[in-house]
Parts: sequence; C-alpha cells; structure tokens
Amino acid sequence: MLSVIAWRNIGRNRRRSILCITAVGIAVFFIIFMNSWMDGMFIGIENTVRTYETGHVLAVSEGFEAEKEYLPVQFPLEKVFGGTEDYFSDDELIRLAESLPEVRGALPRIQIHASLFDNVVKHALVWGIDIDREREINHFNLTKRTDGLVSGRFPANDANECVIGTVLAEKAGLRIGDRIPLKTVSAEFSDKYWSPEITGIFEFDYRKMDEDTIIVPIDRLQRILGLGDRAQQLVVFAHDQRDSERIKAGMEQLLGDRTVIRTWTDNYWVAMYRSMTWLYYIIFGVFQVVASFLIVNTVLMMIHERIKEIGMMGALGMKRAEIVFVFFMEAVYLSILGATAGVFLGGVATWVGSQFPFDMTTITGGGMKDLPVSGTLYLVFSPTMLIQNFFFGVVISALCTIIPSLKSAFVEPVEALRR
Repeated sequence: MLSVIAWRNIGRNRRRSILCITAVGIAVFFIIFMNSWMDGMFIGIENTVRTYETGHVLAVSEGFEAEKEYLPVQFPLEKVFGGTEDYFSDDELIRLAESLPEVRGALPRIQIHASLFDNVVKHALVWGIDIDREREINHFNLTKRTDGLVSGRFPANDANECVIGTVLAEKAGLRIGDRIPLKTVSAEFSDKYWSPEITGIFEFDYRKMDEDTIIVPIDRLQRILGLGDRAQQLVVFAHDQRDSERIKAGMEQLLGDRTVIRTWTDNYWVAMYRSMTWLYYIIFGVFQVVASFLIVNTVLMMIHERIKEIGMMGALGMKRAEIVFVFFMEAVYLSILGATAGVFLGGVATWVGSQFPFDMTTITGGGMKDLPVSGTLYLVFSPTMLIQNFFFGVVISALCTIIPSLKSAFVEPVEALRR
C-alpha cells in the first residue's frame, strides 16, 4: 500500500517529477557516453601499439634498448654460447617464438631513420617487414580491417621497391612509378644511398604511418644495411592477449639474458593512459554528484511543499518509518525512471557510435599525430556497461534521498497542520 502511495505521488506534481527524472537521466547518459568514449580511446591506442610497435611481446637486444630512440641497426638480436657472441637469424627467431603454444605468429622487423633528397620532405622512417607474413597476421588499417593499400601493390620480396603513405605521397608530390632517393646508415656505420621504386600507396588511418613511413621488404633492407639474415626486432603476437606475460617468460628462457623482452602493457602510452584511469572516474563522479545534489534539492522541495500532507499522514496514525518509506520509495521510483531513460539514450548513442566512428582528425585538427591512435574512434557498445550504470544511477540517486526522506519523519503533525 505504501509503495502504491509513493508511485501515485509521482503524478501529483509532474513538473517536479520530470525535473528529477531528467537530472538522473542526464547524469547516467553522460556517464555511459564518456565511459564508452574512453574505452574506445583505450582500445584504439592498445590496438595501434600492438599492431605497429610491440605486438603482444617485443624482443630486442640490450644494445638496441639502450639507444632505441635512434633506432640503431648495429645491435641485432644476439645470443651467447660458451662466452662466444652470435646472432639469431630470421628463421631461427620465428622458429623459437612459434614453438610456444600461446604464440599465434612472430614477425622480424627493422626500423631506421632515412634522409630524402630532391624533395620538400627531408626525413622519413623506413620500415622493413616480411610483407606476406604481416598481412596474414595484421590488419594495417584498423578502421576498415584491411591491409590499407589504396592503390598499386605491395613490394615483391628482395625487390628495390616500396610503398608510401597517402599523406607522404601528397606532401612529397610522389606517385606510383616514381623513385625516392634515400640515404641510410648501415650496421657498419657507412652511408647507403638507394632509390626504391614506389609500387603502391597505403592509408593506415594512423597519421604517423601515413605521413612518415616508407615500407620496404625486410630482406632487401637487411642486404642494404649489411645485416645478412639478422633482425633488429622480433614482434610476437599471441592467440590471447592475456597470455602476454607467459609468452614473455618463455621468450626470456629461449633467447637468454642478452635480450630485452617487454609486453605491450609496458609501452609508454598504454601505461600512461592506464595510470590516468582515476582521472576519468573523477569526471564520472562529478556528473553523478551534480545530479545527486539536484535530486536532494528536489526531494527537500517536495517535502517542504507537502508539510501539511506529512502532518495529515502523521495525524492519521502513520508511523515515522512509514512516512520515510513513502518518500524514499517515491525518490527510488524517480531514480529508476531517470536511470532507464539515461540507459536507453546512452545505449542508442553508443551503438550508433560503434557503427559510425568519429573522425578524430577533423575533431582535433590533425593534432593527434604523436599519439598512437588511429584517425577514427569507435565508441564501445557494451550491454554490461549499460546494466552497471543503470544500477549505479539508481543506487547512488536513491542513497542521496535518505537524509531528506528522514527529515520528513521528524515533522510534528500539529506543527505541520498549523503551517
């Protein structure tokens, strides 16, 4: 009976009820939307880092790790047998890594800085990869889930060919069939001049790669740099990213002490964004606090306007606990209605955002080049997140009504009727 009374009270002042429902709904909606946005940012950064930089596990030599900002090529992955240094070949690296059951694939890579001649663009990053194996394991364009090639073809193995990004091609005025005069430094510290032919243009939807990178076959780059069949980095991909630490431990046993092995979670950007999680919780909390204060003020106003009604309820014999229950349940009903509206709007908005991504380049004006994030952002649609935020909105909003609800119980019937 008391619950029915509380439900009927909602319709007695529709303006007040709509105000309270709107406050809760807006808070829940923004919490869901921001949560979905930040999850999309995190996932985008993590996917970009794993695809282009670390895989799930990255192995390099100690020498490379000490000077990694210069991308030195004179420190290939090394090993020690009886005090004698030797080097891992590509095939040996792949065989050792893929002997672990958790490993989906292992890819040797080389990255070097290069100087360009006769062009407005003076510097670029040359990326030597096993193109066929990379395309089997990775989607270079994370937005479209493709290899990213928009015209032409990828270079043939050991050919003096390359592909470049759309932004680099536009800035440098280059087309398929042109040659790019380059200078790089070999493992013997000698200058190497070469002019690979452009066979294709790619768009990875990652500004850094599209603007700065020239992709060449790894075997060709190894020969130019004097590396033989040795690799600078080994990028390992897992069947399940949760096995990254297990793969790292296995790789440390296989490759020895002279190798530095890190998981993708050790990446600077991934670690930084994960460490800032507390900031996002504060932002979420601000929305809920604002809504909660509005709910408290609404309930206090509701009680103040209904002093005579409270006195009448007491005069008719209702106990204080019953009066508190009526006002508390009324606030709970309003919270449920508001949270339901917020979850519905938030669910629709995040589902649409998960199907039609935001163009981050347009939003930021191209200012995200240095961040490992693709040019588009997909929101994360999660039914679990919607359910969690529904209960979060109901519980928090309902708890905020306890004090004003208790206030109604201590209004003396005689004093209330006198007013």
